Amino acid sequence: GGYCKLKVFNPRIGMDALQVFPISQANANQRSGRAGRTGPGQAWRMYTENCYRSELLATTVPEIQRTNLATAAPHLRAVRYGLQLKQWYQRRVRVVLLLKSLGVSDLLSFHFMDPPPQDNILTSMYQLWVLGAFDNVGNLSTLGRQMVEFPMDPAMSKLVLVACEMGCSEEVLVIVSMLSVPAIFYRPKGREEESDAAREKFQVPESDHLSLLHVYQQWKNKGYSSTWCNTYFIHYKAMKKVREVHSQLLEIMEKQRLDVVSCGNKWDIIRKCICSAYFHQAARLKGIGEYVNARTGMPCHLHPTSALYGMGYS
Repeated sequence: GGYCKLKVFNPRIGMDALQVFPISQANANQRSGRAGRTGPGQAWRMYTENCYRSELLATTVPEIQRTNLATAAPHLRAVRYGLQLKQWYQRRVRVVLLLKSLGVSDLLSFHFMDPPPQDNILTSMYQLWVLGAFDNVGNLSTLGRQMVEFPMDPAMSKLVLVACEMGCSEEVLVIVSMLSVPAIFYRPKGREEESDAAREKFQVPESDHLSLLHVYQQWKNKGYSSTWCNTYFIHYKAMKKVREVHSQLLEIMEKQRLDVVSCGNKWDIIRKCICSAYFHQAARLKGIGEYVNARTGMPCHLHPTSALYGMGYS
């Protein structure tokens, strides 16, 4: 068809969006090569040769030019620690934070192989500044140097560090580990209502993060059982990966000499930690079922699987 979906970061609203773009000439050639991979075949292109030569780019736009530089790119420490995280172990690097830690002072004049848009760099620097990773003159702060040591999204790094100060690092490490997998619940065809009912048993009012923590704690109490996972429509392989990530994060905490402390049942402390790291994603209720981002004014809606959905706020 000549089209593909690409993840593109919009610096104006600070969000990624999956948008439809024409494929590149290199991408088209790769697709045609698949026709003869296992045997003789033909590739039929649903566009003209003139369109191929005049309208399609020679190569796909490099990912560094269409991604959030504050949270993206292959993080070298993820390789060093061998982390098995989907978001963290991608072909990306938290470019801005990593370059600052390496002593690069002027990021706007840094010689990238594929220079990203200046707006993306400035937006990334602003995000790191509001998180406290940069000081007022753009240098790496003490908190920023600690955040660099964690191979994860800067907001998650701050979440862990704040949790160490607030005395709930044990629970926050579990939450961060649970966020490393795309989804833990599944909905088999024909049993949607049954699986939804099972998921609702773990929901903690007004918090999806605490719901994830509740799932892990219950799984731990059941001896990390695969049978228990199947009973409640939970991906056992995903939970195994969560457990691996959690153990690796504990090793990093030990190397950084950070205490792992539990807050017990005082989960309001965890809510405060989450707010301290994700305040830039705060939204206020505008109408029935509609929210707006407190900083950008971007309209937002609750996902049907959210613990907040159907509680009177939607």
